[in-house]
Amino acid sequence: MKAVVIEKQGGVEHLNYREWPDPVIGDNDVLIRVKAISLNHLDIFVRRGMPGFPIHTPFISGGDIAGRIVACGPAVKKWRVGDRVAVNPKVPAGMMGEEVQGGMAELVAVPDTHLVRIPDTMDDVTAASIPINFGTALRMLVTIGNLQRGELVLIIGASGGVGTACIQLCRNMGARTIAVTRGAAKVKALSKLGADHVLDMDACDYSKEAWRISDKRGVDLVINYTGGSTWVPCLRAMRRRARMVTCGATEAYDPKTDIRFIWVRELQILGSTGYTQQDIERAFEIVAAGDAKPIISSVLDISQAREAHRQVEEREVVGKVVLTVPDNDE
Repeated sequence: MKAVVIEKQGGVEHLNYREWPDPVIGDNDVLIRVKAISLNHLDIFVRRGMPGFPIHTPFISGGDIAGRIVACGPAVKKWRVGDRVAVNPKVPAGMMGEEVQGGMAELVAVPDTHLVRIPDTMDDVTAASIPINFGTALRMLVTIGNLQRGELVLIIGASGGVGTACIQLCRNMGARTIAVTRGAAKVKALSKLGADHVLDMDACDYSKEAWRISDKRGVDLVINYTGGSTWVPCLRAMRRRARMVTCGATEAYDPKTDIRFIWVRELQILGSTGYTQQDIERAFEIVAAGDAKPIISSVLDISQAREAHRQVEEREVVGKVVLTVPDNDE
């Protein structure tokens, strides 16, 4: 098969689309002919290198995978060849595309317990854009954040896959949103998506604006996977006993903080790590019902992986960048 291989960690020039050994499936695995893979910031971190988390190169990243089963291990009972499936990449051996080889390739082996059936009415690009972002958003908002109808939610970095999912899920649950992004084009896009308020962090003090929008009471819930310079402004914007949920640090993992806000307002700082199989299954139900949809920024051939990485890394996108894989069976 061919795969997008990280030859060594660093810039996009270290990505090569080349021949790679076919995966070998175990008794409880299925072999998937990949049709589409969507990128996440995790793919950028893996390629560039994360402090304290080296990978052994060459390596294949990619966790958001959709395709069809072309082979099943002898113990697989629920699935059969020809089934269209998406993947829950948090497999027992570790996170696919981060700790174990991922799916940015023509073929990938996955345990049969970590699949979701793709509805007949759903295309592969959409299916590949659901698992990580919608699963993460559901867990942050509902399981960890305990979002309630009528609450005001501040979403930092709202133009990415998780952010655009959060805006739609909040709307469906009867919550109001303040989406923070960068640039006039993204402001316009998020307004069309249904955010109640959209703030350009380059054009205003979003902490003060959020305080004003909340009638100087503060927001109820903050979704922050950016970290870095956004941390203290978020604390300032929160009401007494508000919750901030964090699942990542696309800017920096060691931000300056101000603990006075935390104790004076009794703020709750909550961590959220990924999603469950149930989160992803629920996400597919929501999208299939038409209650939300992944926002697709661009679709490229898998041979254009360097360009896909560039778009995500330079934050040119609203929603997801998806790579499609030619069907070499035909």
